[in-house]
Amino acid sequence: MNKNRLEAFSDGVLAIIITIMVLELHTPETPTWEGVAAVLPTLFSYLLSFVYVGIYWNNHHHMIHLASRVNGGILWANLHLLFWLSLFPFTTRWMDESGFTQVPVLLYGINLLCAALGYYILERRLIAAQGKDGALARAVGRDWKGKASPVIYMVGIAATLVQPLFGIAIFTVVALIWLVPDRRVEHFVARAHQSDSGAG
Repeated sequence: MNKNRLEAFSDGVLAIIITIMVLELHTPETPTWEGVAAVLPTLFSYLLSFVYVGIYWNNHHHMIHLASRVNGGILWANLHLLFWLSLFPFTTRWMDESGFTQVPVLLYGINLLCAALGYYILERRLIAAQGKDGALARAVGRDWKGKASPVIYMVGIAATLVQPLFGIAIFTVVALIWLVPDRRVEHFVARAHQSDSGAG
């Protein structure tokens, strides 16, 4: 199966997720700085989820570009990941509307954890289809970010039981970790682009 169809479908779903989230934003009730301050928590929760969706979109693009083939198992693993990502608008809105109370923040953290596990499963399926000596396996290497993120999410979920804002802080730290570019992956993607250009 052509992997471009999988990537195009995934891009469309992620674009819809961002669109739904931005439609949840409302203008301040009053045209004052106090009105702006009142919507700052909403803007923060939107920004955090937007960054997460952007991270998944960027890494998904790199991962699919390095993959050599796509099969049925990979398609279902991809849908599994997209399912958890599609819940971001719901968990983000509830967390914001609740004023960052414990249960909604817990659910948001669980959503992040499940999405991370979904991404890891997709990555493993792609590597299994390509082989341990394939470009994706070599680019990912030990994948310390992918393995550490679920653990940190669980720490954040536990911290939320003490104070929800502690959990939010930890979830934000994970996003910041992923914002740092992985030079190894970028190197392999750049080589792949050069190979594609040469073949064309």
